[in-house]
Amino acid sequence: MEKNSKIYVAGHRGMVGSAIVRELERQGYTNIITRTHKELDLTRQEVVEKFFAQEKPEYVFLAAAKVGGIIANQTALADFMYENMIMEMNVIHSAWKNGVKKLEFLGSSCIYPRMAPQPMKESCLLTSELEKTNEAYALAKISGLKYCEYLNKQYGTDYISLMPTNLYGPNDNYHPTHSHVLPALIRRFHEAKEAGLTEVTCWGDGTPLREFLYVDDLANLCVFLMNNYSGDETVNAGTGKEVTIKELTELVAKVVGYEGKILWDTSKPNGTPRKLLDVSKSAALGWKYQVELEDGIRLSYQDFLNNPMRAER
Repeated sequence: MEKNSKIYVAGHRGMVGSAIVRELERQGYTNIITRTHKELDLTRQEVVEKFFAQEKPEYVFLAAAKVGGIIANQTALADFMYENMIMEMNVIHSAWKNGVKKLEFLGSSCIYPRMAPQPMKESCLLTSELEKTNEAYALAKISGLKYCEYLNKQYGTDYISLMPTNLYGPNDNYHPTHSHVLPALIRRFHEAKEAGLTEVTCWGDGTPLREFLYVDDLANLCVFLMNNYSGDETVNAGTGKEVTIKELTELVAKVVGYEGKILWDTSKPNGTPRKLLDVSKSAALGWKYQVELEDGIRLSYQDFLNNPMRAER
C-alpha cells in the first residue's frame, strides 16, 4: 500500500476496525475511508455495490462483524449466521466487481475444530467438527475465508485472511452477558469492587486454556500482512502463549483491585477445553506481538473506566 492509497476499513467503530484505523494513521496512511452502519448497511447488497462503485477503494480491511460471547452465540444462532455471512459476501463480492487491488478478511480462531491438535495450525481447518457454542459464527467466517480463496483461484485476486485468537483492548464490549470473557471479567470485578462484594462467581471450573492478543498488536499485524503476504491459506494471529481462565480471572481481579473471593459455578459451560494458535507462520514472515497480558489488561481497564458508553453496550 502507498501512503496515499485509498483504503476502506469496514467496521471502523468496532474494537478491531478502530485499531486498524489507529495503526494506519500511526504509519502515515492518509486516505482512509470509513462509513458508520447508519451511513452504509453492509447487509444490503444494493447499497454496498453502490458504495464500491462510487468510492472505488484500492485496499479493503474487512473487520465488520456481529460478535458476542457464549450466551449471545447460543441464543441468536440464525442472526449470527445470516448477518455475518451476508455482510462479508456483499463486501468481498463488491470488492471483486470493482477491481479492489487487495482485500484482507478478518475471521476468528473459532473456525478451527473443537478438538483440533494444539497448538492449532492453519491447515487443521475443516478436519473435524466445530465447537457447538459458536458454530453459526464459525460457519459464516469459514465461508468468507473460502470465498476469498475461491476468488483467488478462479479470478486471480489477491485476497487474504487472518484468524485472530481472543482479542481485547480499547473499544471492547463490556456488556455483562453479551461480551467475551476478558472484558466481562473486567466489568464483573470492577462492579464487585465498587459494591464491596465479598465474593464473585465465575462460569465453569476455570480449567480451559486460552490465548489473548491485544488488539493494537493485531492491527499492526493486519497492516504488516497487507504489505507483506499473499496466499490462499489464512494466517493465525496470536501470541503463542496460553493461560487458564482461572489464572486470567485472578489477573483481572489483581489489576482491577478486587480483593474478595472467587467462586466457580461448574453447572455453566466451559466452552472449548484448550485454544492456542500455532503462530509460526506469522513468525516466519517476521512478525511478533508486543503487549504482554497484564500490561494489556491494565490498558483495557483504563479504557473501561474512560468509556462509559462502551460499558453499556
